[in-house]
Amino acid sequence: LSVSGLLFFKPFFQKTPVRVDSSLQQRRHTLPASEFRNLTPQDAISVFEIEREAFISVSGECPLTLDEVLNFLGQCPELSLGWFEEGQLVAFIIGSGWDKERLSQEAMTQHVPDSSTVHIHVLSVHRHCRQQGKGSIILWRYLQYVSCMPGLRRALLICEDFLVPFYLKAGFKEIGPSAITVSNMHFQEMEYTLSGQAYSRRNSDC
Repeated sequence: LSVSGLLFFKPFFQKTPVRVDSSLQQRRHTLPASEFRNLTPQDAISVFEIEREAFISVSGECPLTLDEVLNFLGQCPELSLGWFEEGQLVAFIIGSGWDKERLSQEAMTQHVPDSSTVHIHVLSVHRHCRQQGKGSIILWRYLQYVSCMPGLRRALLICEDFLVPFYLKAGFKEIGPSAITVSNMHFQEMEYTLSGQAYSRRNSDC
């Protein structure tokens, strides 16, 4: 779970969303079909319902409004990833492009095309699928995916203090308190260095 513009040059983004399909072909009678793919505006309602349930009860604030979800999924769907089981969304990440060294308040609502940084706005897991390691799995898959995108060099996000260990374990490093505030909440900014080589051995799609 992350809150941002909270899991946070001139190269170019891949403009056409890539479908990352990992449907289980074997043991279908015992294991549900599982698929990772880019989100679309048609997924926005499911995304917002999961996000709202996850964050409102904890912080009273959603990282993204429904309009912002629709905006980012319309502008940069290739920087999102959804995990679907039997056709139902169980976890997701939404990101956008950013072109500054640190995240600012403007990063909460802006997508900057042709940037070298992906800003991870939100990572959320459906309430019935928590405590199963799905947050760590989709974060790993997302970082693996964006590492293979031409031009991307790093990922940024902001999170509350209690989530810092989660992101440190995933390979992020702390870069200090964030300038972004939401209501009375304060955040830590974190950075992940993307390296296609680091994942090329584990991802034949690179």
